[in-house]
Amino acid sequence: MAPMFQDEGSSSATSSPLQCFSMISLSPSLGSPYPWLKELKSEDRGLYLIHLLLTCANHVATGSLENANVALEQISQLAAANGDTMALNSTKISLVLDEILVRKVFFEMLPFLKVAFVFTNQAIMEAMEGEKMVHIIDLNAAEPVQWITLLQVLSARPEGPPHLRITSVHQRKEVLDQMAHRLTEEAEKLDIPFQFCPIISKLENLDMDKLRLKTGEALAISPVLQLHSFLASDDGLLKKKSPLASKGSNGNYLPRALQMSQGTLGELLEKEMGNGFLNAFWGLTSKVMVITEQDSNHNGSTLMERLLESLYSYAALFDCLESMMLRTSLERLKVEKMLFGEKIKNIIACEGSERTERHEKLEKWIQRLDLAGFGNVPLSYYGMLEAKRMLHSYGCDRYRMREKNGCVLISWQDRPLFSMSAWRCRK
Repeated sequence: MAPMFQDEGSSSATSSPLQCFSMISLSPSLGSPYPWLKELKSEDRGLYLIHLLLTCANHVATGSLENANVALEQISQLAAANGDTMALNSTKISLVLDEILVRKVFFEMLPFLKVAFVFTNQAIMEAMEGEKMVHIIDLNAAEPVQWITLLQVLSARPEGPPHLRITSVHQRKEVLDQMAHRLTEEAEKLDIPFQFCPIISKLENLDMDKLRLKTGEALAISPVLQLHSFLASDDGLLKKKSPLASKGSNGNYLPRALQMSQGTLGELLEKEMGNGFLNAFWGLTSKVMVITEQDSNHNGSTLMERLLESLYSYAALFDCLESMMLRTSLERLKVEKMLFGEKIKNIIACEGSERTERHEKLEKWIQRLDLAGFGNVPLSYYGMLEAKRMLHSYGCDRYRMREKNGCVLISWQDRPLFSMSAWRCRK
């Protein structure tokens, strides 16, 4: 089902309901039951729901919480657990549902992470050509398939496979245990010298000493869908001074690149001004850092900005699910509630350091990375071919891919949803 509204750049055949808002008014008897709401046709229900959401957000922005609650009452009557792409379900789903399963469904049913892994592995392969010792820092240790594929490709190198070390960061031990088992088993099968280093930690609490960087290792960083959360750490740190060097334990000043293994990532961010997390990664002097991010402007300063942008981008993501899964599918309900729903709630309802879902557009990431001392590495033609084959395998022509400034955007129709780009330290 196509989105029932569009923004600039959308190819939906229907007109934007934003043009209809002035013709729709809230009932003068708000607060009483409205059985007629559920009798609305699907399209009318969706349009009215958008109107209610925007009205509610306006009331919140102006501090009129009583009127906001009235609008929420009607929203709760319109929302449905298995409705169309305009309805975010509000039913309670069992707390025992496993987050790992939800992310597995997202990985299997939608192509975005699989395409990201194709580009990441290809960029690492090309950057590590001829290297004998390779160290990969995986900041999103959730899916072993990515690194199993890389092991298989490395085993076929003409010069032979390198000694590979993968350091994976995740806050759940069971996820890392599964990664360790699958990757070690595959490496033994392929006879590749391999070491898996698990780090049980939240990213902001990551002890940089545990990365155990070694001289002679060629380093790659893979922060799939992770960098945007660090923008919350930079929020509020913009006025802090950013020394290029600070005192070491012996009282001598150390250049920034030598400080990166001292303290937690969160502590390092506090030493930096805006883009501090990128400065910290720059200090690791990696040969390549491959970035995948949701391509949406969810980091606006006002509630209305974030609400409108999330309406557009998540309606497209709900449509992606619609193309692959029945509305009655329990797995789909889990993804909508536990993944999309939680992200939308964070974008709209949280502020300050609690608002971690701060997705930004590719153009903004290019600016940030350039200012932090990174140079773009154009994604390879071979990677593009492989990614296109992956998209075509889903049998849906509404998935599209295009190159932009040496980076790649994956879209649903004309709505960009995810960006992929590769970078190296510019010394």
